[in-house]
Amino acid sequence: MEERIPVLRPQMVRLDADILCLQEICGQHSHGRMRLDALNMLLDSTPYEGYRRVSTIDEATGEVFENHNLVILSRYDILEHHQYMHDYAPSPRYQKVTAQPVEHEASEISWERPILHVKVRLPNNMVLDVINLHLKSRRPTNIQGHKISDRTWKTASGWAEGVFISSMKRVGQALETRILIDRLFDKDPSALIAVCGDFNEEFDEVALEAIRGDVENTGNMDLAMRVMVPTERNIPEPARYSLLHNGKGKMLDHILVSRTLLAYFKGSEVHNELLHDESIVFAPKIFYPESDHAPVIAKFELPETKIKWTTGNGQKSQEYRCIRGKERGR
Repeated sequence: MEERIPVLRPQMVRLDADILCLQEICGQHSHGRMRLDALNMLLDSTPYEGYRRVSTIDEATGEVFENHNLVILSRYDILEHHQYMHDYAPSPRYQKVTAQPVEHEASEISWERPILHVKVRLPNNMVLDVINLHLKSRRPTNIQGHKISDRTWKTASGWAEGVFISSMKRVGQALETRILIDRLFDKDPSALIAVCGDFNEEFDEVALEAIRGDVENTGNMDLAMRVMVPTERNIPEPARYSLLHNGKGKMLDHILVSRTLLAYFKGSEVHNELLHDESIVFAPKIFYPESDHAPVIAKFELPETKIKWTTGNGQKSQEYRCIRGKERGR
């Protein structure tokens, strides 16, 4: 932490975020409990120190996980929060075909990380639904009897089945997220929704398409108002990447917004100027204090409701103006 905080803290301050979604936050053992002490150290003496905070919880212990926690920080009040894991999409069952020893029956395939969802009250009393995700990586799931070491496989077929199972987990998480989004639209067809996080896919791949719900895929124009829109599309393509993998930039981190929220969208950024490539095969392991994923930012200017009295009958009417300066929603 002594090496990482001086590098990470200025990067966090630069974001100037009103709502911040974090992934892969580690817990630390402290006084017999699992706590986010390292995150507390990082946020100390920054504007985020006093933000409202929600994190994923291990339901078996009531404490944060040791690894891969999701955290949402908000300048504004968090009205309620939830986490979902197989609430809308039960664990599929699958029988491995290459495993040694042979599997004789199917077992449940569960994703490792829950979905984190909060409702935030904005300064204009509008409510924003924020969903924080970390979908399964492309790293293949272990297939017993097919690995020589952590990163070396005995057979290509075992590797292929591991990739297939990881893809199943990633798309299953995407399905559960899409069902959650539709539940929010069922309650409010004009809901303001932002889905943020590490999707481990680019915007035109299967899991992301499942969450987006494009009309081109559903073939139903009645669902047009339920489409989720990737905000990074306005970034020039040469700069549109949040991860370097074997020298190639990939956009794996996204902020998707509902059409009603898109109305207030003003632009996106990816802070990838100092991004390191940690994936080069056989390169000596170098410790980089930064994250290997670049921060992704979406900026909005939201309407502020002002109440004024009309003359005559004393009835109220509404007028609107844009929030600017410190109250700009990011």
